[in-house]
Amino acid sequence: MGGWVVEWDDWFSVQAGWTRATRRWLYEEVGLPRATAVLEVGCGTGVIAAELARFGPGRVVGLDLDAEMLLVARTRSLTCVHGDAHALPFPAGTFDGVICHYLLLWLADPAWGVREMARVTRPGGWVIACAEPDYGGRVDYPPPLSRLGRLQAESLRHQGADPEVGRRLGELFVGAGLRTVMGVVPGRWTLPAGPDSGFEAEWAMRRHDLAGALSPEELDRLQDADRRALEVGNRVLFVPTFYALGKKPEEVAL
Repeated sequence: MGGWVVEWDDWFSVQAGWTRATRRWLYEEVGLPRATAVLEVGCGTGVIAAELARFGPGRVVGLDLDAEMLLVARTRSLTCVHGDAHALPFPAGTFDGVICHYLLLWLADPAWGVREMARVTRPGGWVIACAEPDYGGRVDYPPPLSRLGRLQAESLRHQGADPEVGRRLGELFVGAGLRTVMGVVPGRWTLPAGPDSGFEAEWAMRRHDLAGALSPEELDRLQDADRRALEVGNRVLFVPTFYALGKKPEEVAL
């Protein structure tokens, strides 16, 4: 197992921390503990799938395209399937609910991915996109850090991702035939905070993303500026992050 998988696992844990409160609310809205079978698409190393299992659905399945990440997920005692979000290897109506977290931005065709999630959901079930970012509204402060958002958005596009997919969640879910509620994940800062336990994991991913755009020395300077801003309490980093909850209509008897 490569060391990069461990770095991604750390990063997935940081992301999960950002959106935990919103996920808990979404789980309550759909009555997660009453579900008999739930699928997480794009489960990665299993951080969110393991959380789902703790909430008590009868069965939780994680699916990911990266077989090496699934090796880590299986260490969390999860049922994992190697597969593509664009062609889910399950019959129609298999699951009470399907969930994803920071996935749709990475799909070549996110509209098709949501339709696949809706297809494998039973009538009356639900599909949740817990978090999808929109870098078009990103705010970085103080000024020495202002270019981080633009550079990271460019890097995501270069990697084949859509850094503004968050604003599209409504059309993606409605287009899949789902009755949809969407909103923005709330943010909160405690000032001054100082670098928290996720600071190094976040910067490891930034260095990975920006390695081709900035020199190691420039990255060092930005990381130091980020650390100082956190310590004095004037750091603001806000990326609008959208969620969507879609209900699949009940079948109508003819």
